[in-house]
Amino acid sequence: MRITSNAADRPGTVFTVPPEGFLFGGDYNPEQWPEEVWLEDARLMQEAGVNLVSLGVFAWGNLERADGEFDFDWLERSMDILHDHGVAVNLATPTAAPPAWLIHAHPEVMTVNADGVRTGQGGRLGWAPSSATFRWYALRMVDRLARAFADHPALAMWHVSNELGNENIYDFGVETAEAFRAWLRDRYGQVEALNEAWVTAFWGHTVTDFAQVEPPRTARTHHNPGLLLDWDRFTSDALLGHLIAERDVLRAITPAVPITTNFMIMRTGNVQDYARWATEVDVVSNDHYTIVSDPQSHEELAFSADRTRGVAGGAPWMLMEHSTSAVNWQHPNAAKVPGELIRNSISHVAHGADAVCFFQWRQSVGGAEQFHSGMIPHAGVDSKTFTDVGRLGRILRRIGEVAGSRVRRGDVALLWDQEAVWAYGSTRKPSNALTFHDVPLALHRAFSRRHIGVDIIPSVSDLTGYSVVVVPNLFLARAELAERLQSFVSAGGHVLVTYLSGIVDERDQVVLGGYPGVFRVLLGVRVDELYPLPAGEEVRVEGLPHSPLTARDWSEHVETTTAVAIARYADGPLHDAPAITWRRVGDGTATYVSTGLDDLGMQSLADDLIRVSDLQPLVAEAPPFVELTVRETDAASYAFLINHGTVEAYVELDGTDLVTGGEFGCNLPAGDVAIVRLR
Repeated sequence: MRITSNAADRPGTVFTVPPEGFLFGGDYNPEQWPEEVWLEDARLMQEAGVNLVSLGVFAWGNLERADGEFDFDWLERSMDILHDHGVAVNLATPTAAPPAWLIHAHPEVMTVNADGVRTGQGGRLGWAPSSATFRWYALRMVDRLARAFADHPALAMWHVSNELGNENIYDFGVETAEAFRAWLRDRYGQVEALNEAWVTAFWGHTVTDFAQVEPPRTARTHHNPGLLLDWDRFTSDALLGHLIAERDVLRAITPAVPITTNFMIMRTGNVQDYARWATEVDVVSNDHYTIVSDPQSHEELAFSADRTRGVAGGAPWMLMEHSTSAVNWQHPNAAKVPGELIRNSISHVAHGADAVCFFQWRQSVGGAEQFHSGMIPHAGVDSKTFTDVGRLGRILRRIGEVAGSRVRRGDVALLWDQEAVWAYGSTRKPSNALTFHDVPLALHRAFSRRHIGVDIIPSVSDLTGYSVVVVPNLFLARAELAERLQSFVSAGGHVLVTYLSGIVDERDQVVLGGYPGVFRVLLGVRVDELYPLPAGEEVRVEGLPHSPLTARDWSEHVETTTAVAIARYADGPLHDAPAITWRRVGDGTATYVSTGLDDLGMQSLADDLIRVSDLQPLVAEAPPFVELTVRETDAASYAFLINHGTVEAYVELDGTDLVTGGEFGCNLPAGDVAIVRLR
């Protein structure tokens, strides 16, 4: 895997993490097993094709058993064995799990919840990012670890902590409160500016000194939306500050060793501004787990993988964690069906991953995650799971030439902004039943089923080269974005904006004059009233192909100013009012969708934009249940085909299937995958 640094201070630096080709492996915890098992593990890793493991993620208590008493000998023995068997190490700083002695000596390092209750010993990631005491102990451990293993031949990468912000996403303690106030002073300068930004005059929240500001601890009413938005901004920055602090220690000691940390980009949500975080690591890594209750989980996987590629700037990235089968935190924790392990893994690769790693190598016999699946399950190597792991390893070796390639640039850009996610959740909207991810997922799904490439990119990204830009419920939007979209459309591009977009500015204040706020002029519409639909209630929409279409959750009273209605409400309180509008702008068009269309309606919208933009699918013919993505280099192109259906699929494609080594015969069996080097 070739890693191009995203770090601002080392632009263009390229690292090669041995070996060439795809990285394959997972979290390895030798400290949980008798030492006589380690040699057997290394042998089985060779058998399965594993070439990289993350080591020491939760090992702090075994590396520093008492304050200042370090023992790296066992870790060195484990790394020696791995190196002798051709397995490289992504060595973790073990700071996700502070040891018991540290918690007992300094309970103040642990997070405090909104009710004032301090986190006790027994979980993980219980520490507060703003704790100076924790930072001191953590950086001492990082320094000692880096010096101990700087020259070890197995060391290939550094893995900073683990899932920063997962369990310690918010801390409401005294030390964090003071750090929040300092952050606000830096942001606003004067307390008057804070009062203006937050509209503190409402409910009498005006403050006369930054010292009067408190974190959003438990209150009997809803907190100020401006406060909540800034609290999320601060929290993301505090976690990032810890990442940077550990990273800088590692860089000072091992400047040539690339550094990563595992993001958590998936539908379950997060508070981290990963587009910003990505600039501070050498390679973007992500953890992703499918939700078993979601019948379209493979499409959410593709969406999240495309988001990961978007924050990586289009560069290859690492899948640091996913599961071979069941996890231990869903309801129910169902096992993956036959072939799903392969399909999930190859889908991540299809969307840009150059590493496929799992949590974890051996399924634990005890501990909180003893029923989380592993590459070697409780049943042992004579199991379906380990057989599939071996097959996946063989596939990754066969397609090794694809590593380092990039996913072909999409024709469609879907804009994502983490601040919009925060703002969306910061206030009581006319309906709070809508989740932020639903509309972006639905539109991504609609284009993907037509085999049109979609890039999910930060809203600040350059839009040059795209034919279509989709703006799905971008609740917080800056005027600057509206201006760039106006220029994009005037030059011949096509924009689709959905309801709940452009509602508030960067201060979380409503843009006055009617919805959709900053996008009113571009779209040629004005909304003066919002009509959320009660649960279970539907309205019909007429005008698009396949009408009447069904809509639910949301509707709006839309007035057209310079736009025309291309679909209207066929019933309900807004009968005959515009539901979807269209406006010609220069050589392009701007479409507004004021209601929650079902999948068929979203597909009709996507199909219309594909027709208007004259977009060509990645292949001439393929059914919608076949996931299709193309990765390419200057010398070759590779089509990834994944059949998520229950019947064989015909895909019109000519080339060599790297999985089988033979010519691709255009027929892909149900549940199978193919990676075709195109002619």
